[in-house]
Amino acid sequence: MKPPRYYSLDVFRGATVALMILVNNPGTWSAMFDPLEHALWHGCTPTDLVFPFFLFAVGNAMAFVIPKLQQQPQHIFWRKVIKRTLLIFAIGLFINWWPFFKWENNELIFKVWQDSDEVGIRIMGVLQRIAIAYFFASIIAFYFKQKTVLWINGFILLFYWLLTKFMGGSDPYSIEGFIGTTFDNQILGLAHIYKGESIPFDPEGIYSTIATIPQVLFGYLIGDYIQKQGNITWFNRSLPETNNTQYKMLSGLFVIGCIALTIGYFWQLDFPFNKKIWSSSYVLNTTGLAILTIGTMIWFIEIIGIKNGLMKFFDVFGKNPLFIFVLSGLLPRILGLIRIDGGLNDKGEINYISPLGWFYQNVCAKIPGIPEVGSFVYSLLFLAVFWLLAYWLDKNKIYIKV
Repeated sequence: MKPPRYYSLDVFRGATVALMILVNNPGTWSAMFDPLEHALWHGCTPTDLVFPFFLFAVGNAMAFVIPKLQQQPQHIFWRKVIKRTLLIFAIGLFINWWPFFKWENNELIFKVWQDSDEVGIRIMGVLQRIAIAYFFASIIAFYFKQKTVLWINGFILLFYWLLTKFMGGSDPYSIEGFIGTTFDNQILGLAHIYKGESIPFDPEGIYSTIATIPQVLFGYLIGDYIQKQGNITWFNRSLPETNNTQYKMLSGLFVIGCIALTIGYFWQLDFPFNKKIWSSSYVLNTTGLAILTIGTMIWFIEIIGIKNGLMKFFDVFGKNPLFIFVLSGLLPRILGLIRIDGGLNDKGEINYISPLGWFYQNVCAKIPGIPEVGSFVYSLLFLAVFWLLAYWLDKNKIYIKV
C-alpha cells in the first residue's frame, strides 16, 4: 500500500527555504531585529533554527527515496548519490567564486583561486555542507536499518563531543580553542577560510560538518516514521494499535520531540548550544523543535484541514528549493558588479553602491521608524521577488531538480 503524502512536509521544506532567503538578505547587516540575527557564539536564536531545519527536511525527503533505491542494484544508488553530492558541492563553490570578477582600484579584475597566503576563494559554505551531510547520511540510511541508524547517530554525537572536548585547547568550546578552527585552517588553507569572524574560522567547516550528518539522519528517521503512520521500529516495538493512525503517529512525534529537547537541554550544560561549531546539544535541540514543528503542521494541515494562502506561499518554495536558494545567492553578487554613484565618503572618494544597495538606501531606509524596520522591509521585498519566481515555476509545472 502506497504511504500517504503529507502536504505539511512540503510546507515545512518551503518555509525553511523562505526563511533562509529572508535572514540572508537584510537591507543592512548593521540594522537587524534580534530574532533575525545569529547568536554571537553560544546560544540559539530563531535564525539559528533555519539551517538545521533545512538539513532535517533533506532527511525527510530521503525517507521517500531510499526505500526505492534499496530495491534496485547498488550501483544505481552510488551513481545517484555521488552525482548529486558533487553537483551540490560544485554549485556551492560556484556561488563562492561568482561572479568571477571584482572591482579593485577602479578596475574590474578576475577573481583568481588564490591571491596570497591569506586571500582566496572560500571552499566551504551552506551548499557544500549540505552535500557532505547528504552523502554520508545517504550511505548510512541505505545500508543500515532504522534502529541501527539511531545508534549510529548517538555514536557520532558522542564521539564529536568527546573529540571536541578533549582534543581542543584550554577552552575547547571557544572560537580559538575549538579543534575545528585548527583542523579547517590546516586542511583548507588560510586563504580559503571564511574571514567574517574575529579570527579566520569557517562556521561551515569540514570538522563541524561531522555533527550535521545526524541532523539529516534524524530527519530521515522521522520521515520514515511518518510514512509508516507511527509504526516505529527503532526499539523493536510499535505503538499500541488504534483505529486512528494519524493520532497514534502524532502522539509519537510529540513524545520523541520532547525527549530530544530534554536530552539536548541537559547536554548543553557542558556542551552549549552553538550553531557555529554545530554542538551535539544544538543538534538535539533543533531536531526536537523540528519534530514538534512538523507535528504541529500535520495537526493543522492534515487533521484539521487548514490549507490557506499562507500554506501555499511556503509550498511553492518547496517545489524548487535548491534552485530558488541558489538564485537568491547569485543575484546580489552579479548586481554587485554594477556600480552607482552613492556620493562621497569621508576621504572625498566616490562611494559606489550596487542597484540593490541603492534601492535600500533610497526607498527602504527612508521608511519612518528605527533602521531595523527599513532593513526588514527590504528582506520581505527581496523574498517576494523570489516567491513570484517560485510561483511562476510551480504554475507552469517547471521543477528544477539538483
